[in-house]
Amino acid sequence: MIYIRNTIVFLFLAFISLGCKASKDDIKVQKFKNQLQTLFPKAKIDSIASKDHFTASYRVIIDQNLNPKNPSEGTFKHYIYISHSDYEKPTILITDGYSSNNRTSEISKIFKGNQVIVEYRMYGKSRPEPLPWKYLTNDNAIEDYHNLVTKLKTLYKGKWISSGISKGGETTLIYKSKYPNDVDVAVPYVAPMIIGTEDQRPNNLINSIGSLNCRNKIKKLQRKILNNRIEALNAFKEIASKNNLKFNEISHEEALEYAVLELPFSFWQWRGGNCEEIPSVDAPIKNLVNYIHKVVGIGFYSDKGYKKYLPSFYQHMKELGYYRFDLTPVKGLLKIVSSPSNKRFAPKGVDLTYNSSYIKKVRDYIENKGNHILYIYGAYDPWGACAPTPKPKVDALKMVLENSDHSTRIKHFSKKIKIKYMLNLKVG
Repeated sequence: MIYIRNTIVFLFLAFISLGCKASKDDIKVQKFKNQLQTLFPKAKIDSIASKDHFTASYRVIIDQNLNPKNPSEGTFKHYIYISHSDYEKPTILITDGYSSNNRTSEISKIFKGNQVIVEYRMYGKSRPEPLPWKYLTNDNAIEDYHNLVTKLKTLYKGKWISSGISKGGETTLIYKSKYPNDVDVAVPYVAPMIIGTEDQRPNNLINSIGSLNCRNKIKKLQRKILNNRIEALNAFKEIASKNNLKFNEISHEEALEYAVLELPFSFWQWRGGNCEEIPSVDAPIKNLVNYIHKVVGIGFYSDKGYKKYLPSFYQHMKELGYYRFDLTPVKGLLKIVSSPSNKRFAPKGVDLTYNSSYIKKVRDYIENKGNHILYIYGAYDPWGACAPTPKPKVDALKMVLENSDHSTRIKHFSKKIKIKYMLNLKVG
């Protein structure tokens, strides 16, 4: 017999119909802003353009405590985007993993609900300079969400749904493990739970998906570029010049080698297994380097990119973990990068001791007690190799879309597939 709990049915009915009827909003906009100002008396609250079904949207900048447990240690400016629809509708909390911008999430569109987007502490506009690294922890970020949700629940008393994408989805799961009752349902998209700073599982997946011919095309392209280093480096510098990218922190040649190493991961993460687009190794070297730029994006290794992602790699090296580079395809061809490691992109002069138990504890909770979670993954996404697998007794569902990648969203599943998942769902 199949048992399906109300929370999962609640989600599925909305996902299948892709929308709910919006109720009439008879609350004056100014009243809502006044309520926000009452909740956050010291915050700077500015009206911003409302999109889609929202009747009012605001950028809220609060003085967030560096240490949530000790306000005396100082604050930083934390950016939040709140969009109002209807007090009776569900409220969707978006736990972004990096910087934020105001947009309408897929979940918000489905439920025509209220939306709260929280920029991750010390990313984007919420990044203090200099960055006080010791306060950039997942637990501190979780306290940010908990305190915010606790306050907003005095306004929004209906269902609460948390959601995030990639690192943001991982944050959704961490939040769920720390405060399981803060939200009714969690919907993490393509969220990894990584083991160690050099997790081998993504490479194991990369070396098994698609066709052998496709995987070999990527390896041949990697070797062709490194075997024609001078010509490839000139093409790399041309791209950098056209895009006004500076390479002082990481040299052009080092960046080229890292981009070549990154190619297989980025291809399966973002290109959906589109092997036909991979240029032939007989193509001009310039074309091959342009393809590397298209898939990997050399701006990641530029001075601007390096600075932008320092907080991310700090967290990966301290608590979240990362994946290992596969050196087999480029054996004997690296000249600058002697010991490839993503630790290269973390800040220098900072303690990077890895806490191996952090994600392990989160994963243990999520897989064994993580009720009311809907997971969304693409089968080709290397990060999917690090996805948690909820135990059969747990009230959760993991949906994996075949031949899809890191961009997988609910809208990409057909109505037929959604119904199939629901019918096969066995819970608690």
